[in-house]
Amino acid sequence: MSEPALSRPDLDTADLSGADPLGGEPSARPTVRSRATLLKRLADVVCLPGSRVNAFERAMTADLIIELLREAALEERVKVARRLANLADIPPALARMLLRDDLPVSRALLENSQNLGDADLIDCALSADAEHRRLIALRRGVGEAVADALVRFCESPVTEALLRNDLSRLSHGALELIVASTRDNPRLIPLLLRRPELRPSHAYIMFWWADSESRRMILQRFAVSREVLQDAVSDIFSIAAQEGWQDPLTRKALQFIERRQRNRAAIEKSPYNSLDEAVAAAQNGMTRELAEEISYLSGLKPMTGAKIMTDPGGEPLAILCKATGLPRAAIRALWRGLRRPETDAAGNTTPALERVLTCFDSLAVDRAQTVLRYWNWALSSALTPSLVKAIRDGDEDAVDEFSAPQRAAMLALGRDFGR
Repeated sequence: MSEPALSRPDLDTADLSGADPLGGEPSARPTVRSRATLLKRLADVVCLPGSRVNAFERAMTADLIIELLREAALEERVKVARRLANLADIPPALARMLLRDDLPVSRALLENSQNLGDADLIDCALSADAEHRRLIALRRGVGEAVADALVRFCESPVTEALLRNDLSRLSHGALELIVASTRDNPRLIPLLLRRPELRPSHAYIMFWWADSESRRMILQRFAVSREVLQDAVSDIFSIAAQEGWQDPLTRKALQFIERRQRNRAAIEKSPYNSLDEAVAAAQNGMTRELAEEISYLSGLKPMTGAKIMTDPGGEPLAILCKATGLPRAAIRALWRGLRRPETDAAGNTTPALERVLTCFDSLAVDRAQTVLRYWNWALSSALTPSLVKAIRDGDEDAVDEFSAPQRAAMLALGRDFGR
């Protein structure tokens, strides 16, 4: 009786270790080739149009690919990612696995796929490394939710890429995080000033640690007039006066809007007959008492005045003088009183003082008042006891509990309170 013919081994009993099923020596090459070919074919199936493969078949095929990719070589994973990059609807689990993979794999999708959803990008941003996040920041049309995930790590290259991306969109929360980060990374300020989402409140706070050119840009773009507000509420001043200014919120808002900057009531209590006289006295030497007096006469709280007087750049002095109607010579008087050099060895005006005088000349009174009022509103009246405690404790988690001017005060004065 003849021997039965050898049958082909069944797949469920075949030895998949690479050994020849007929007993020959193991051969790794055919196994690698078969895996690479299998991955390619499965990827082809995932890429088939909906008319040829339904959603369940696509999901099942994606699950098989995921299992193979877990132990696949880098080159094989890159090939699969490139194959799927042009797919309009990449299976979510497969997309997330590839996006979390090594950079050569994820790059194929992040640079070439325009169909990745926000959920997949956010997962990648939170799970991968900084270079993955930078590539996400470079993508067209980065939305607010994705941007929030990107800026959470406060990585300068990522934030810079996001700010340079004109098609990205930033939420208010993301803006506040970036504004706070500019204190340690001022090179981001010019990029941030270009963003359409930036608001005057952000710009006025960044002013304190911005360089001279950025300060010029801030005043040029954000020092807005309050004329529209003044026209809209002109009749409310008399109403509030009849009520005896008993509502503190209304009084604070109207103080921000009104045209008059100098504090007439302070003159009655002052040893000086006017703000001009106090400034003239200051040129002989600025004292703490005299600085406080100038602040009161200018309609400012002493904390705001101290911030202006101690600013190393000097531009806030120009804003103070312009807003209060002081003459150009008042800048020199304050400059001299603060013991700052007015002239160089050749007798020429120092560049710093010249820059401040130019700032004074280029700024309109009403616009200077807007900046000064906001500083006073944000840096002093907003400082509640809980805010001061948060500043001292560096309690970033409590920021959301405070209003916009309170958060601005935390940014501007946090380090001052820490000294």
